[in-house]
Amino acid sequence: MIEALKDDTIINKLGGRFKLTALIQRRLVQLMHGSRPMVDDTGLTPMELVVREILEGKIKPKDVPQETDFDDEV
Repeated sequence: MIEALKDDTIINKLGGRFKLTALIQRRLVQLMHGSRPMVDDTGLTPMELVVREILEGKIKPKDVPQETDFDDEV
């Protein structure tokens, strides 16, 4: 398990568990669709990579746009 997630520091940094979870999920989707990592990803799982990006201040909730299913609607 990722040690940083055991501590409330990362949760408090973002303003709550829900915001943290949403940010992690959205960033994982971006990485899976080809976005480049913002930190050295050598030997890291995608989850560890996202947590490191958050801890280093590379991403914040406002930096990761929320995708919607309404893009195809007129």
